[in-house]
Amino acid sequence: MSKVVVTGGSGMLGEWAVKHFIEQGYEVVNADFKHPKQAVCKTVIVDLNNLGEVYGVLAGADAVVHLAAIPVAYSHPNEVTFHNNVMSTYNVLEAAAGLGIRKAVIASSESSYGLVFAVERFSPQYVPVDEEHPQLPQDSYGLSKVVNEKTADMFHRRTGMQIVSFRLGNVIAPDAYAKFPQFIHDPAERDRILWSYIDARDAASAFQLAIEAEGLGSVAINLASDDTSMDISSRDLMAARYPDVTDFRREFQGNETLLCNEKAKRLLNWQPKHAWRDQI
Repeated sequence: MSKVVVTGGSGMLGEWAVKHFIEQGYEVVNADFKHPKQAVCKTVIVDLNNLGEVYGVLAGADAVVHLAAIPVAYSHPNEVTFHNNVMSTYNVLEAAAGLGIRKAVIASSESSYGLVFAVERFSPQYVPVDEEHPQLPQDSYGLSKVVNEKTADMFHRRTGMQIVSFRLGNVIAPDAYAKFPQFIHDPAERDRILWSYIDARDAASAFQLAIEAEGLGSVAINLASDDTSMDISSRDLMAARYPDVTDFRREFQGNETLLCNEKAKRLLNWQPKHAWRDQI
């Protein structure tokens, strides 16, 4: 691998992904609808809903890391969120397939499990939530992520392209840790995301490992730190906010993550290095 296109490289997560790949010696192109705050590589302004433009920006690339999307539910009309996120992902993978690109990463989300933006609040079936947990979204954003993972499966079947769909927890940039003391003692805060988080730098390292790995096929992988974002034990968090959950599939002795990250460690030899407790 030598040239990587990062879509959404002007966004918060994209910024750290671009920086990481450059530091690792890759040629990087940022494909986005806007320029970044600080230019560290070539940026191509592109409409990812236009397949021809996507072909143009991916030409010559060895891999693509697709992070561009409307990032949350309800910030746009539902049909806008769904159309944008689904069609941009389809176009990126269609162009990659047509150009013979063999490795892709796409940003899925913990929101695909349905808890985050549910109109009718519900509990996880078990914890920690792993990749086998049912995906039950009630919103267009979470649904778009489920569809994108199925789209990845289709392109793998059709072309053999390796595609890793990362179900990202709440992505945290290093400067955001200063806000953690505002919520770490209140179980009601961040319960919809099972109090998960992932440092943007650790996510970026996982992206690199994914495009350098071989033989993964099309696979969905959770990305979360080893601990929760709270200064309350995981058992106490569950008792406070999800007392009906009785299926605990690991021993919880302290602040262990409730969004399982074991698959990432097993398949990619990945290990999160940045924890909020070391930052504040």
